[in-house]
Amino acid sequence: MAMAGIESWPAFCRDCLSDAGPDAPYSLAVPARGSVACPSCGSTRILAHPELEKLAIAHLDCDAFYAAIEKRDDPGLNGKPLIVGGEVRGVVSTCCYIARKYGVRSAMPMFQARKLCPQAVVLKPRHSHYAAVARQIREMMQALTPLVEPLSLDEAYLDLSGTDRIHHMSPARTMAKLASRIETEIGITVSVGLSGNKFLAKLASDLDKPRGFAVIGMGEAKSFLRDKPVGMIRGAGKATQARLARDGFTTIGQLQDADTRDLARRYGATGLWLSRMANAEDHRPVDPGGEMKTISSETTFNTDIAAPAELEAILWRQSERVSARAKKLGLSGHTVVLKLKTADFRLRTRSHTLDAPTQLADRIFRSARLALKREADGTKFRLLGVGISNLAPASGADPASLIDPEGDKRAAAERAMDRIREKFGGGAVGTGRGLKGGA
Repeated sequence: MAMAGIESWPAFCRDCLSDAGPDAPYSLAVPARGSVACPSCGSTRILAHPELEKLAIAHLDCDAFYAAIEKRDDPGLNGKPLIVGGEVRGVVSTCCYIARKYGVRSAMPMFQARKLCPQAVVLKPRHSHYAAVARQIREMMQALTPLVEPLSLDEAYLDLSGTDRIHHMSPARTMAKLASRIETEIGITVSVGLSGNKFLAKLASDLDKPRGFAVIGMGEAKSFLRDKPVGMIRGAGKATQARLARDGFTTIGQLQDADTRDLARRYGATGLWLSRMANAEDHRPVDPGGEMKTISSETTFNTDIAAPAELEAILWRQSERVSARAKKLGLSGHTVVLKLKTADFRLRTRSHTLDAPTQLADRIFRSARLALKREADGTKFRLLGVGISNLAPASGADPASLIDPEGDKRAAAERAMDRIREKFGGGAVGTGRGLKGGA
C-alpha cells in the first residue's frame, strides 16, 4: 500500500548496507523486489520502512535448513527437488523450495511426498551435522547481542536494543549484515523479520521467504493483522480455532473488535492472550534462558514392531543420538521422555524425572527402557522416540553416585569413548550394546 510521506522513509541496501534512494515505491511490511537499484552496488535488494531505524526485535529463520545444508555439501543436488526425512513410512523433516512447488511440506508422510514429487532426491537427516552448523550460526548471533533466544536449531529471536552504540549501525542493518555473513561463511540463506515484539517479528520472517527481510512496524501492526486468520496467533491451535469459529471469530480483526472482558469470560486466560496478540501487544522479553525445551530423536518404522528386543535396539540408537546432541549443545535434562505411536496411530508418552540431570546415552536409555518394558506387551508400534526435557547446563550433569558404582563405571566408559570419537571420528568406537543393535 502506498503511503504519504514515503520520500522520507529510511532505506538501505541489504547487500552493501549503503543508504538507498528515498524515492523507492515501497510497501509496508514486504519490500518491493526488483523495483529500484542500489546506487552503490546495483543490487535491487533495498529495504525501506518508516520505522526501519527504530525497531530492535528480530526473528531469524534459516531457509529449509536441513535441505540447504545438504545442497551446500553436495552441489550436485542444486536445481533438484530434495526431501530430507524418513524412509517409506517416515515423515518429511524438511524439503527444499523446489520440492515445495509440488506440494511437499514438512511433517507430511513420506509416501504422500513421494507421490507428489516422485523425482525428488530423498536423504536421511544428519542431525549431529545440522546441530554443528546451528552452533556456528548461534555463535554469530551471540557476538551481536547476548539476548538471543533459540527456538530450535534453525530459528531464534534476537533483541538488539542499544546495540547501535556498539556496532555503529541500526539493528536492521546489523541483521542484514548477519544474514550476508551467514550466506557467505556458512553457505545457506536465512530470512529475517524485524518488529517491536516477538510475535510480530516471527510473523514478519515468514513474509518474504526465502532469503528475505520483512518489517512490521508498530504503527501498522493492528491494520496488518486485521484480515489475518486467528490461526496466525501463536497458541491458537486447531481446537482453539474450531471453538473460536463456532463463536464467530475467524479473523484477528474480529478479536480486535471484541470486548476483552467477554473474551476472558468465554476463554479464560486464553481469551486475554488472544486479545493481547490481536492488538499486537506482546510484552514477552527475548529470554536467553528460554531456548529449546527438549532434545529428542524419533524414528518411524517401515513395518510395525512389537518385539521388545527390537524396540530396545531402536531405543538405544535414539538414546545415543539424543546424548550426542545434548553433549554438542552443552545441555542435560532432568526428565527422560519415551514416545511411542501404536499401529492405529495412538500416541503414548511416558516420562521419568531423574535425581540429577543427564546427558549420557546409557542413563537416557536405561531410564526410558523401564517405561518401554511396561508398554512392550505385544502391542505393535509404528514409531519410537526418546528425549530429555527440563534442560539444564551440562556442568551439573551426571554426578558420581554412592549407590550405583556400576553406573559410574559405565559413565566413565562412555566419556572415554566420546574423547576417542572426538579425536578419531564418530565411527571410531562403539559400545557393545551399540554394536549388537541395542541388546
